[in-house]
Amino acid sequence: MNWDDVKIKVQYLTPKHALSRLVGAFAAARAGVFTQLFIRWFIWKYNVDMTEAVEESPKAYKTFNDFFTRYLKADLRPLNATEVHQFAHPVDGAVSQLGPIKDGRIFQAKGHDYSLTELLGGDPRDAHAFKNGEFATIYLAPKDYHRIHMPCDGVLRKMIYVPGDLFSVNPLTAANVPNLFARNERVVAIFDGEFGKFSMVLVGATIVASIGTVWAGTVTPPTGKHVHSWEYPASGDQAIRLKKGEEMGHFKLGSTVVLTFPADTIDFDDDLGPLSVTRMGQVLGERDD
Repeated sequence: MNWDDVKIKVQYLTPKHALSRLVGAFAAARAGVFTQLFIRWFIWKYNVDMTEAVEESPKAYKTFNDFFTRYLKADLRPLNATEVHQFAHPVDGAVSQLGPIKDGRIFQAKGHDYSLTELLGGDPRDAHAFKNGEFATIYLAPKDYHRIHMPCDGVLRKMIYVPGDLFSVNPLTAANVPNLFARNERVVAIFDGEFGKFSMVLVGATIVASIGTVWAGTVTPPTGKHVHSWEYPASGDQAIRLKKGEEMGHFKLGSTVVLTFPADTIDFDDDLGPLSVTRMGQVLGERDD
């Protein structure tokens, strides 16, 4: 048994929810010198570029969560995908996988794929729009900016909270834990976009595992036991409309965003592939005519 096998087995045995809530309590606490020491260690450990942050000094952050959800300096991530036919990268991170949705399944890693329907919460009607469509899975490393932005204009139609595990979502785990993104706790947002529906799936992970949206605030924790969904109007004063590049949510430590698009909607940028670095606002792809 090699060291990677040990890491995976430890994840199966660890009480991930209990550990995540314990660390989450510390991350939300104003723990003074302990918070400062942890932030400084985290910056050193993960080589976080604080020159990008609005507040460069660790002293500016009273809690670890404040630091982790730090804002970037204005215009540091310009919206390069300015043309109507272009889609923008929603996050800073790295591509895990992207490509076609085949027979209702999404490719995870060599030897592993998973159900689109299960990813979106279990209702086949939600998955139907993305049959034979395209997906992109983007992993956010600990050092990355952890706010999530819109790839194109959209009107929110549905949000789904799906309870689940809290495995790590790093590349090692993705390569070794079957069904990873459809078994972890997640929040699904389905939008009516300029070129049809699209979904953004915010996947939780070990440790803090907190997911929030701009319209609902913190969705999790607390952790639920059942799938819950909320529907939103397509028009009128109560409709939630977000423009390309606008913030739509955030993670408090860790995670992954899975995007799904209908067939004949997006042609991903030719330079994108597994391990490609992504920067919010750059061109993800173009309208597939």
